[in-house]
Amino acid sequence: MPCPTPISLLFLLRHHRTSSLLLLLSPRSTSTLAHNRHPCPPSSSSDVDLLRKQEEQRQALQNPYDLMKEDPIQVCSDLWVRCFGRPADAPPLPNLTGFLKKFDLWVLAYQRACAHHTGSFPPRGAIHLPHLRSLLALQVSVLASPRRPHPWGASTHLLLRSPVDPPSTRPISRRKFQALLDAAPPPFQDRVLQELLLLLLEPAFEPRFSPKSHAFRPGRSPHTVLRTLRSHFAGYLWFLKADLSSVADGLGTDVILRCVERGVSDRKVLSLIKSALRTPVKAGSLPRDQEVDRLTKKRMKRKMLRKRRKKKVLNENEPKPDPYWLRTFFGFAPREATWVPNYGHCGILSPLLANICLSELDYWMEERIAKYFRASKLDSIWKESINDGSHNPAWPEFVPSSGNEKTRKMDYIRYGSHILIGIRGPREDAVELRKALIEFCEITYGLRLENSEIEIEHITRGIEFLDHVICRRVIHPTLRYTATGGNIISQKGVGTLLSITASMQQCIRKFRRLELVKGDKDPEPLPCTPMLYSGQAHTNSQMNKFLETMADWYKYADNRKKVVGFCGYVIRSSLAKLYAARYRLKSRAKVYKIASRDLSHPLRESSRNDAPEFSDLLRMGLVDAIDGIQFSHMSLIPSCDYTPFPRNWVPDHELVLREYIKLQDPKFFCELHKSIKQQELSSPQDDISKVVWDYKVFGVWSKSQRTTKEQGKLEEGANACRVSCAG
Repeated sequence: MPCPTPISLLFLLRHHRTSSLLLLLSPRSTSTLAHNRHPCPPSSSSDVDLLRKQEEQRQALQNPYDLMKEDPIQVCSDLWVRCFGRPADAPPLPNLTGFLKKFDLWVLAYQRACAHHTGSFPPRGAIHLPHLRSLLALQVSVLASPRRPHPWGASTHLLLRSPVDPPSTRPISRRKFQALLDAAPPPFQDRVLQELLLLLLEPAFEPRFSPKSHAFRPGRSPHTVLRTLRSHFAGYLWFLKADLSSVADGLGTDVILRCVERGVSDRKVLSLIKSALRTPVKAGSLPRDQEVDRLTKKRMKRKMLRKRRKKKVLNENEPKPDPYWLRTFFGFAPREATWVPNYGHCGILSPLLANICLSELDYWMEERIAKYFRASKLDSIWKESINDGSHNPAWPEFVPSSGNEKTRKMDYIRYGSHILIGIRGPREDAVELRKALIEFCEITYGLRLENSEIEIEHITRGIEFLDHVICRRVIHPTLRYTATGGNIISQKGVGTLLSITASMQQCIRKFRRLELVKGDKDPEPLPCTPMLYSGQAHTNSQMNKFLETMADWYKYADNRKKVVGFCGYVIRSSLAKLYAARYRLKSRAKVYKIASRDLSHPLRESSRNDAPEFSDLLRMGLVDAIDGIQFSHMSLIPSCDYTPFPRNWVPDHELVLREYIKLQDPKFFCELHKSIKQQELSSPQDDISKVVWDYKVFGVWSKSQRTTKEQGKLEEGANACRVSCAG
């Protein structure tokens, strides 16, 4: 058969999309495709491009169900085990393109992207064939030649569309079409590719990250930061707090790629990240730097209020918005947690890239911590080693008083772009460290920090971090311990106690921003207008979820009862004002008189006296039961959680991974099995079963008989050794 000409190839490429089914069913097309697997040598570069396009079309015509052979969760788990099993000084991962060729991982990334867009995680069997074919076409396009990078941010010629984004057939003008393109959100196919890169890069860099980094990482949260501060920062006198947001937001493409190349050397992955960083991002419809006058702001606010009060009807596949209690809780996010980086078209990959770049700072600080340590035996803590830990693990926040000479030590913790350094030493060391930090950022990242972004505060003045205030106070506890001879000695001691309290000013400020209170020193609650058209049962349940979440957020604050009680007072008073307006009761006192203190009794309008009783409606199932507002009394609020935090704490998933890797090592497993055989170790369940069996058979516990038998065996072994030595 003669070699196909470029004209015939173009004809095939044009008609593949429109008549792909006919081409698959016709024997002539099958023979043509079979022949094209071994084409004759190309004569020019245009023929090579045509042949490559034909090969991509042939791959796109494959049945996607035939490519779904593996479990993507198992593939990701094997990658996590492989990355955590590598030594610390291992070279960068060389080959991740093989994972990009696994179609099962693309399907998993598509499911995660659908969960973000639609609010539900679709099963693999529920994905329609057209979507799978589009996903396969996207995979072929991404794995194409590096001369054709992936078109990040392309609003036209999409290979994969969102399942909630139906195509529009209504004709529009060119100007409106250009406006829609300029204001279009990031395409769905970019989100799928970002999810896939996140699945591959996160296990590659997690073992390399420092344990002192807690943001944008699985198993770590602001709660782990607060628990670390309470357990390990009790002895520090000076604190250096720095905001590196300007540095993290201004990272250049070359800096990010240089940091990524230290963990991954795969060319395809690096080229995808490089193109995502360098592709220009389209500006939105309203520029950020555009100045809006006060009158326009008022009009926009009134328009938003009218839109908020208007009942919204969702489309068929449109996801439900977050409930009101969750949006209210998001409004309480601290300043350190609201910072989320965004680099080019990287999207959800940006926080991981920020951690990769800022991990250089973590390594530098760990070296400084080791060099700065200088022990002093006259101090009450850290007398000999940097790993001594607390003098009392059950009470780590208490530090006994010591002499003038103190141990020189510092520690460091980072949440996102905000760092906190504790120093046990003079203030001059903190000033010197600030200069070294500015110099390090300028050398490593090419950006200079301002002195105003780095604060140095003494512990007695209080340091605010994650909307909690870190301070200390002097206490005189009575220390009781058991001396030799069993005598219990009580001794009056003196020392400092680290205190981590929730900032009431920040709490009031967040409530005022949500328009639930007015005033600063003596805030007065305002009616909760967003719940105006909701029933009493639904409103109470929403506010109860909010209060439960707030109580969990302030779980590790010393003043947990006080701040949660204040939140309960604001919510209860706000709802009482709302119910007074809705049911025409004129005052909060009348609302409390009818609905009780926790607003659990039903309210009804005074004009509808002929309405049936609430108990009758509840018995008939026509209304929901009304839950009272929680935390109406101080005794109902849980206390602070003072559980000590282990010094070498790691998240549960890392602990399981490292234990699994140890058990996979044949040498370790054989030693463990050998030690169990020699020492006759057994589980507590086996010991209890032996005790029960002895009592059942002999009436007594035969531990003494077993010990005598074991002693006899040991004596026989010793005699055998003596005989062999004498021989």
